[in-house]
Amino acid sequence: MALTVVFIIIAGGDEAGRGAVLGPLVVSLVSINEGKAKKLSEIGVRDSKMLSRRRREFLFDDIYSLAEDVRTYAITPEEINNAMRSNISINELEAIHFARLIDESEANPKKIYLDSPDVIPEKFGIRVSLISKKLLKVNGVNGVRRREKSSGGGNAAKAVAKIIAEHKADVKYPVVSAASIIAKVTRDRAIEELEESLGFELGSGYPSDKITIDMIRRNLDNERLLKHVRAEWKTLKLIRQLKIFEFLK
Repeated sequence: MALTVVFIIIAGGDEAGRGAVLGPLVVSLVSINEGKAKKLSEIGVRDSKMLSRRRREFLFDDIYSLAEDVRTYAITPEEINNAMRSNISINELEAIHFARLIDESEANPKKIYLDSPDVIPEKFGIRVSLISKKLLKVNGVNGVRRREKSSGGGNAAKAVAKIIAEHKADVKYPVVSAASIIAKVTRDRAIEELEESLGFELGSGYPSDKITIDMIRRNLDNERLLKHVRAEWKTLKLIRQLKIFEFLK
């Protein structure tokens, strides 16, 4: 009798725009049947940083076609600013929204690979597992992490999924690479829409981009722009200081 192979659903999570001074931080969770995961590599899915914008755009629709479920959330600069004023770190904010995407996913993945921003990679997995409403086992950590979660099973409750949080997961696991592409394309489109709305070039939105920095310096009194800028970022504070120095010259 032929054996029937049953594949589980796996998911990958990654972000785009973490270090930007302008625009959203986008988090994405892509869930796919494990039997189709190899197809991601075959169509050219790689870490988004290794691909051209044109290639990312091309793969965007292919990933949606292959995936069981795709969840994306754009964390606005306003939310980031409010979090930082409340002493909520960017890592904690990411964890909050990855937990939310996991909870909302209709695919119910059994393995969730996350690109970890924490120095100790498992720590990010623990953050997510404590926030999620689901019982999640963190790879490399003993026991199921819960925060007052009602399981009805006491100590015998079993995790519904395992989190594997690693550095460079976007390079190592194609499903995380897929999430990085979805997040990056979503953020690029948001910046493009913002440019059209404001009527001037914004650059990439990162502190290393001279176009972005010069544009912010010229528009420090433009409220329409500033609501899209991460005001609590050190970058903006330095730009304001330089502006004052120039005025005092």
